[in-house]
Amino acid sequence: MSEKDNLHNADGNKNINNEAIHSEQTEAETQATTTEDSTSPSVSVEGDTVEISNEITEDPLSESPKIKADTNSGFEPSSETNDDEFVNEIAAANAEDAEDESNAERHHLEEKDYGAMSMEKLVDELSDLLKNRKVQTIKSHVEEIKTEFNAKFSEILDEKKESFLSDDGHEIDFYYSNPLKKQFDSLYKEYRTNLNAYYKTLETNLKNNLANRLRIIEDIKSLINVEENINTTYKHFKDLQEEWRAAGPIPRDKYNNAWNTYHHHVEIFYDFLHLNRDLRDMDFKYNLDQKLKIIDRAEELAKDDNSNRAFRELQVLHKMWKEDLGPVDKEHREAIWDRFSNATKTIHEKRQAYFADIDKSHEANLEKKEAIIAKIEQVAKDNLSTHQAWQNKIKVVEGLRTEFFNAGKVPSKVNEDTWAKFKAAVRIFNKKKNSFYKNLKKDQYTNLQMKLDLIKIAEDNKNSDDFDAVTPLMKKIQNDWKQIGHVPRKDSDKIWKRFKAACNHYFDKINAERNAANKEQTDAFEGKSKLIEDLKDLKLSGNPEQDLETIKQKTDEWNTLGQVPQNKRFIEGKFNKIIDGLFNSLKLDKSEVEMIKFENKLEHLSQPDDTRLLDNEHHFIRKKIDDVKAELNQLENNLQFFSNIDESNPLVKDVLKNIEAHKQNLTMWEEKFKKLKELY
Repeated sequence: MSEKDNLHNADGNKNINNEAIHSEQTEAETQATTTEDSTSPSVSVEGDTVEISNEITEDPLSESPKIKADTNSGFEPSSETNDDEFVNEIAAANAEDAEDESNAERHHLEEKDYGAMSMEKLVDELSDLLKNRKVQTIKSHVEEIKTEFNAKFSEILDEKKESFLSDDGHEIDFYYSNPLKKQFDSLYKEYRTNLNAYYKTLETNLKNNLANRLRIIEDIKSLINVEENINTTYKHFKDLQEEWRAAGPIPRDKYNNAWNTYHHHVEIFYDFLHLNRDLRDMDFKYNLDQKLKIIDRAEELAKDDNSNRAFRELQVLHKMWKEDLGPVDKEHREAIWDRFSNATKTIHEKRQAYFADIDKSHEANLEKKEAIIAKIEQVAKDNLSTHQAWQNKIKVVEGLRTEFFNAGKVPSKVNEDTWAKFKAAVRIFNKKKNSFYKNLKKDQYTNLQMKLDLIKIAEDNKNSDDFDAVTPLMKKIQNDWKQIGHVPRKDSDKIWKRFKAACNHYFDKINAERNAANKEQTDAFEGKSKLIEDLKDLKLSGNPEQDLETIKQKTDEWNTLGQVPQNKRFIEGKFNKIIDGLFNSLKLDKSEVEMIKFENKLEHLSQPDDTRLLDNEHHFIRKKIDDVKAELNQLENNLQFFSNIDESNPLVKDVLKNIEAHKQNLTMWEEKFKKLKELY
C-alpha cells in the first residue's frame, strides 16, 4: 500500500451526497456526555447552534486530554498515548522527519565502513556528500567521517612529533602541516556553514508554520460555537482540515503535542457531528477502510526479513494513520489499533534482533582488534639491532595497522578505549624504532668523521712524487674507505666526490708520467684506431652464434692491443659504442648480452698496478644496487594502496610491470657486482 492510495482523501476529503448533507435530522440529541471522564465537555444543541458547556482552556500544546474508549471519538484509545517503546521510536522518527521532508533521505544513504578508509578516501567521501546530498541529511555520516579522519591524523601527528623529539628537537618548536588536513578542515567548515544557514532558515519557517497550525486548532475549536447551518459548519471544518494538511512542517518537539491537540478537537467536532449521523458515519466508514488497508500492509511488512526496509515503510504508515486519517466508529477502534500495534511490535522486535546481530559482529570485531593490538605490543618487545631487521618489523606493523583499520566497527562504548590502546601500542613501537635510528645516525656521523680523515690523507698526498711510498698508502685508504659503514645521506655523494677526486689526481699523475715514456701506448692507440675503422665496415652473417664469436674475437683483439695514452682514452668510448651496436643487432637474450658486454668491460678496466677504474666501477654498481632497491621498495609500498583493487586494473598492472622490471634490473646489477668482486 502506498501513501498515495487514496489516503489523501481521508477525513471526509471526498464527494458527499448533497442529499445526505441536507437531510433532516431524525432525532434531536440535546446532550452528549461521557460516562467515564467528568471533565469531558457536554454538548447542548438548539437547532443548528451548538455550545460547549465545559470548554477546554489549557495550553493548545500542553499534554492533550486522554481520549477515553467510550467517547464518540473515532481515535483508538492508545494510539496517541501509548508508551510502548516501539511506538515511541516511530513517533520520534516521524517527528524528526516532519521538520523537513528531505530529512527522510538520510535513511537511504549507504552505510559505509569509514574506519577502513584512508585519509584520502575520507576526504573524497566528505566532498562527495557535500556535492551530492542535502546538508541536513548527512550529519551522522559527516560526524563519523570526522571521527575517523581525526583519529588517523592524530596517529600521524603523534608519530611525526615522536620522530622530531627523538632527533633532539624541542616540543615547543614542533610544527607539522598536512595538505589533506587542510582540505578536510575546509570541507568541514563548508559543511558547518551550510548547515547553520539551513537551520536558520528552517527555524523561521517552523515557527511560522507552528503559529498557523495553532490558529487552525483554535478555528476548529470555535466551529461548535458558531450559529450557522450545520452543513455550512461542516464545510468550514473540511476547509480547515485542508489548511492543516498544507500548513507545512513544525518543530519536532511540538510535533506530537500539536497533532494530539488537533486530533482531540477534531474528536470534539465529531461528537458535535454525532447529531448528523450521515455525515459522521460516512467519514468513519472511509477512515476505517483506509486504516484496514494500512493494517494489511503493516502485517505484510511484519513478514519481511529486511527489518530496516520494513521499519522505514512502517514509519510512513504511522504517519499516514496519524496525519491523513481521522477517527473510526467506537466499536472498531480498539480492534484495529491492536492489529496495527501488534504488526508494529513484530517489526520492532525483528529490527531489535537485527541490531543485536550487529552488536555481536561489533563484539567479534573488538576481539579481532584486541588481538591485533596484542601482536603490535609483542613486536614492540623485540630487541632489534640492524637496519634490515627494523625494516622488516616496520612492514609487519604496517600490515597489522591495515588489518586493524579493516577489522570493522566495534561497540561505540569501547571505541575510544580501543583506539587509545592501538595508538599506545604503535607509539611504543615507534619510540623504540626512533631510538634505534637516532643511535644509528650517531654511528653514521662517526663514520663520516672517519671518511673525512681519509679524505685529508688523500688530499695531502695527491701531489706527491714519491710513488713507491705513496701508492701503497693510497691503495690502503681506498680499501679502508670500503670498510667504513654508511654516512648520512646528505653527505654521502659530496664526500665521495672529494675522495675520488684526490685519488684520481694522484693516479692520473702517475699514469701521465708513465705514458710520456711509453711508446707502446701510442702504438696501441694507432692499432685501435685502425681496428675501429675495420669494425665500421664489419657485416655480420645473421647467425647469432657465429656473430657472437666474431664480436668476441674483435674484443679480444682490442684488448690485446693494450692501453692507450691517458689523453687518448676517448677511443675506448668509440669502440664500446660500436660493439654495443653489434650486440644489439644479435637476436639474443638482453640480459645475456648485457653480461657479455660487462665482462668485456671488466677486462678493459683491470690494470696490473692500478685498481682505481675497478674501484670506481665498484662504487658505481654498489650505489646502483642501493638505488634500485630503494625504488623497488617504494613501488611495493605504493602497491599496498591498491590492496582492494583488482589486478586487472590498468594502474595496478602498470605498477606490477614496473616492479617486475626493477627486480630483473636488480638481478642484473647484483650479478655484475659478483663478477666484479671476483677480480679483487
